[in-house]
Amino acid sequence: MPLDGRSLFPWIAGVAILGSIGWALNRGQLPPADFTFINGTEVKSLDPAIVTGQPENRMINALFEGLTSWNPETLKPEPGVAERWDVSADLLTYTFHLRKDAKWSDGSPVTAHDFIYSMRRFLDPRTAAEYSYQAWYVKNAKRYSGGGRAVRPGDNVEVELNVDPAASNALRGELVHGKLVRIEDRSGQELTGEALDKAAADESLKIEDWVFVISTEAGEERFRYADDAAAAENEPAKAERHARQILLDLKDVGMRAIDDYTLEFKLENPTPYFLTLVGFYPLFPVQQKCVETFGSPDWTDVENIVCNGPFKPQFRHLRDRTRVVKNEHYWDRDNVKLGSVDFLAVESSTTALNLYLTGEVDWIYDVPASALRTLMAERPVRDDLNPQPMLNTYFYLLNVKRKPFDDVRVRKALSMAMDRNELTQVLLGAGELPTYSLVPPGLPGYDPPQGPHEDVKEAQRLLAEAGYPNGRGFPEIEILHNTHEGHHAIAQLIRDQWRKNLGISVKTRNEEWATFNASQRQLKYDVSRRGWIGDYADPNTFLDMFVSGGENNCTGWGNAEYDRLIAAAATETDSAKRLELLHQAEAILMDEQPIIPFYNYVSKNMVKPTVRGFYNNIQDTHPLSAIWIDAEEKTPNPFMEGRE
Repeated sequence: MPLDGRSLFPWIAGVAILGSIGWALNRGQLPPADFTFINGTEVKSLDPAIVTGQPENRMINALFEGLTSWNPETLKPEPGVAERWDVSADLLTYTFHLRKDAKWSDGSPVTAHDFIYSMRRFLDPRTAAEYSYQAWYVKNAKRYSGGGRAVRPGDNVEVELNVDPAASNALRGELVHGKLVRIEDRSGQELTGEALDKAAADESLKIEDWVFVISTEAGEERFRYADDAAAAENEPAKAERHARQILLDLKDVGMRAIDDYTLEFKLENPTPYFLTLVGFYPLFPVQQKCVETFGSPDWTDVENIVCNGPFKPQFRHLRDRTRVVKNEHYWDRDNVKLGSVDFLAVESSTTALNLYLTGEVDWIYDVPASALRTLMAERPVRDDLNPQPMLNTYFYLLNVKRKPFDDVRVRKALSMAMDRNELTQVLLGAGELPTYSLVPPGLPGYDPPQGPHEDVKEAQRLLAEAGYPNGRGFPEIEILHNTHEGHHAIAQLIRDQWRKNLGISVKTRNEEWATFNASQRQLKYDVSRRGWIGDYADPNTFLDMFVSGGENNCTGWGNAEYDRLIAAAATETDSAKRLELLHQAEAILMDEQPIIPFYNYVSKNMVKPTVRGFYNNIQDTHPLSAIWIDAEEKTPNPFMEGRE
């Protein structure tokens, strides 16, 4: 079907048309790329270690490659930088054999040492990687991430000494290796056993108050944490030395480079999705020379970045586009069909749709709900639109550190006062299904436990019991969402439902992506939207977010029994028992309701009929290295399979 937007022109008007014209004018005389698509908001960063968003995911997957790659149709792990691997009989040791023709975009070889450097950097507490827990399957990796709080007497440790504050922020200080003898608190008393564990778990702890006594080659030495500026300006106390940080010795973390092209990982427990994980972008390698030469974030600038994926950046125009071109040093370059790709930074799905309908872009990943309903009703059926179920849940976070969300009765009332059918059938209408669980349905062997369903009378009773009859005395609350008209429309609908059903006052606020993410992490919100696509096809990818203090928890909620169940599932080798433990954990999450699940996504891609190598899959992941253009449409279009 031609890209005909005539049926939508009454809906697409005025400023939307001007917006798409503006994007076309921004391109000016720039030759078109082979493939152009809407990537959403401006990316926060191109550093694989520190991002979590989908716009970043799409761009980083074009620029970098991990040990494995994901099949564009099935998402099963396939050889990437590693051409093959061996797995021990006990499923605890993975040995990866790297291909010798894998190179960085500057022509230098990608080696096992690059992966060790990148994984260590990813786990380093100073990196503050939100996804660091995805590497904690490696033996002792979690303890390494814990820094000085996680080491205990008897451990082999590495002390990182301070560097000149003017030095590159990517440089490590000199390392002193030794064995930890004891830890003393600010009063000079030795901390041992449960007292040490309790103190280390205290979020208010100032680790600078601790003294680490370590046996080194020089004898027994005393180290105290100090940042680089403090260390440069102040002499250490008598008989003490400054330390940037103290970590478990890296040699005791389950990873090593056997040689330049052989890499070994030892895991804490059997992890059935480990081969998938090493193809997930946070675990991609970065080049040490590039990072340390330019520092962070400058190493990710287009003129500086060195990457190892199928593409490399050519230029970046803020609030417009980033263009990537084929990486001539990529090992599989002969099978990359696109010579250039433009990532357009367009937040508005209305503008995106106009750009698609006017032929400016080849793919958009989101369509405004009202337009989608019109497009889905067209006959004959369009040959560029085919919504499919995804491993994805849309939900709201509740900040349980703020009143009144610290009361579970309030949290349940908010969930029960929602009309999810109105949301999915009237506002959205692309086939989304209401959900009362965090984990989407359809994962083999797992039946997600349900949270409370709609019940306005019970919601009103719970709110009254919590001290707010008919909403009286309930503070005005705010729904936070990132800038996107779809999220705004959902927030407006939920606001109106809560006002009507509970008698409470609700307002909404939007923030651009980077600020929005920071507000969530810092708990600077009342209620905030969140969508989560499973990183792999397993309930754990959803549930391990909400362990106490988890980087992606962002609710302030924690539950010891929940934590225990998640930890027990990680060590359980019987698949059925493991899924039962996860089921019990999710039941706690749904009962205590620090989150409110809304619906399970369907994909909303519109893709030009000439595009090939674009497949529907449950994670809505579409590697650009697989995409090519069939200008004459001589081959079947796999994207449209299943659409009647």
